[in-house]
Amino acid sequence: MNESPNILILMVDQLNGTLFPDGPADWLHAPNLKALAARSTRFANTYTASPLCAPARASLMTGQLPRRTGVYDNAAEFASDIPTYAHHLRRAGYQTCLSGKMHFVGSDQMHGFEERLTTDVYPADFGWTPDYRKPGERIEWWYHNMGSVTGAGIAEITNQMEYDDEVAYHATRKLYDLARGGDARPWCMTVSFTHPHDPYVARRKYWDLYEDCDHLSPEVPAMPYDEHDPHAQRILDANDWRNFDISEEDIRRSRRAYFANISYLDDKIGEIMSVLEATRQEAIVVFVSDHGDMLGERGLWFKMTFYDGASRVPMMIAAPGLEPGKVDAPVSTLDLTPTLADLAGVSLAEVMPWVDGESLLSLTAGVARSAPVAMEYAAEASEAPLVSLRDGRWKYNRCELDPDQLFDMENDPFELSNLADDPAHVHKLARLREMSQARWDLAAFDQEVRASQAGRWVVYEALRNGTYFPWDYQPLQKASERFMRNHMNLDNVEEGQRFPRGE
Repeated sequence: MNESPNILILMVDQLNGTLFPDGPADWLHAPNLKALAARSTRFANTYTASPLCAPARASLMTGQLPRRTGVYDNAAEFASDIPTYAHHLRRAGYQTCLSGKMHFVGSDQMHGFEERLTTDVYPADFGWTPDYRKPGERIEWWYHNMGSVTGAGIAEITNQMEYDDEVAYHATRKLYDLARGGDARPWCMTVSFTHPHDPYVARRKYWDLYEDCDHLSPEVPAMPYDEHDPHAQRILDANDWRNFDISEEDIRRSRRAYFANISYLDDKIGEIMSVLEATRQEAIVVFVSDHGDMLGERGLWFKMTFYDGASRVPMMIAAPGLEPGKVDAPVSTLDLTPTLADLAGVSLAEVMPWVDGESLLSLTAGVARSAPVAMEYAAEASEAPLVSLRDGRWKYNRCELDPDQLFDMENDPFELSNLADDPAHVHKLARLREMSQARWDLAAFDQEVRASQAGRWVVYEALRNGTYFPWDYQPLQKASERFMRNHMNLDNVEEGQRFPRGE
């Protein structure tokens, strides 16, 4: 392997980490991910920085929580002056490339990537801004609703399938280009799919794999509305649950399609790994998701909550210096940027005071984590910021609008027993509350979110009045530099584009 190793990051969207207790669950049809797991360090208790797409991804790329990045929700601008792992690696001499989704909001659609092969699947403007000034308001044209559940089933092509087919195609084409050796620099390529994100619709060949699946019903059935905690009630309201009659068959079909789309992704990842192997390139390989999906557990769907179904994600890293095996200690997607820097020999010294993650190389070497895993949420279905700490076996959730939550994740993995009012745990609660208060001033956090939202509402309405200039990334296609053109020598073109040569 190069002195500066190549890095391939395989990212998926909304993949529930409880389905990856130690790599993919045995019953999932995912041979390529299982093969990757066998040679990877598998972090069984990895948590997102925020259970929503744009904030989760900005945090993963920077090692900073949403309150630092300012990416509170799916329409908050990701500032260009915040270094990402793409900036750090590119500064150190890497070529950096993105094929697929990253949900950047704002005019900067690169954030350190030297090349971007596709556009994004979601909009780059401020149109999806929530509004804390209108608590309980449902923004009909873009909020989730339960139609993803009642409409679950089979299709051979969808908006998202078309996108992910394109992502995989461009990724494999780029791997061939990298193998040809036209650029001697080490590379970091991020391939980011939008599946298994809802809608829960899958191709027949993958749907049929789960005909006799034993996991089509949730472990925890739907609860009556008044038995849910206040934030879960807000999520149900935001998802318009009262206007849908969800049947057991809807639930089974939704979960079946979701599992089928994991198998679809496995095939796409298999295509990429096959090209990597066929072209004899060596690379560190990372597999990770941005956040999870509740999949009907407790009657909740999608994300937006700190319950494990939505906040826990799979993460596996195959790299020299990391022994294959399972790590049970809680870690964070915030840890990925400092870990990549460590693996590539890149210093983050200049920005470390503002990095919330920790290198996983220290953890796998037996060094204890210096602080609990932290999460934040301040987007749709919330009316004030929520924060969480995962400290060993304990998870503590706090919001100024709601009662505290304390869960023993070892004895209560489905988070059914809130111990915050249990006298036997008063000291544990006090310690975690003190740690949370030391980290977060929730009143100040709330004001920052409100100021951001209010400003974006004004700017968005202004920019949509008159001529609209979109920020959506437009992939560059230099047709005059592709294949054969008359400023080129045909023999040189044919020879240079062949790999391997001489066989």
